[in-house]
Amino acid sequence: MSKKTDHWSLYIIEASDASLYTGISTDVERRFEEHRLGQKGAKYFNGRNPVEIVYREDGHSRSSASRREAEIKKLARSEKEELIALQRQLVKQGA
Repeated sequence: MSKKTDHWSLYIIEASDASLYTGISTDVERRFEEHRLGQKGAKYFNGRNPVEIVYREDGHSRSSASRREAEIKKLARSEKEELIALQRQLVKQGA
């Protein structure tokens, strides 16, 4: 992260109904807990629970994170699953 403003992350959370929620935050773990506890969490999680963070991209500015969030929200579920699988494979390889 080269700039002070590049501290935003994009994340995808798998919910208890197996749906995928996409959001942005400066602290993904804190935001996950807010969703889990219902404190300032998204209305999306009314009636479903966040299970795990399945994807994240760090190093965004607020603007680039918002743009990327919009891009990902437009993807089909299968395309989101491909992103998740690719990131898991890269992590597994130690990249």
